[in-house]
Amino acid sequence: QVQLVESGGGLVQPGGSLRLSCQASGPLLEDYIIGWFRQAPGKEREGVSCINKRIGITWSADSVKGRFTTSRDNAKRTVYLQMNSLKVEDTAVYYCALSYWRSKNWPPPENEYGYWGQGTQVTVSS
Repeated sequence: QVQLVESGGGLVQPGGSLRLSCQASGPLLEDYIIGWFRQAPGKEREGVSCINKRIGITWSADSVKGRFTTSRDNAKRTVYLQMNSLKVEDTAVYYCALSYWRSKNWPPPENEYGYWGQGTQVTVSS
């Protein structure tokens, strides 16, 4: 069974940095997408970024471009979300999810992600 485990969340001051990790385990196909999503209290879940495991192409939401970077370590089956210049509005529970990208839409819509992690809290506050 595919499992995703996020780590790295915490409390940080505005302007600070955090690095989230998403480790995948279980039977995985050769090609898949790992996406990062976040959900703030009272708001809908939104896509933050994603990366293709095989070729490494990435996508980032406009709200995080230039501040967040997504990378992968295939040997460790781990995807990272490096978050710099954090803002109060980045406060949310962050989830990683896996899509087998059947439709080839880019970025994959949320409903194409079939496996989700448990989430990790990121709080940006002074």
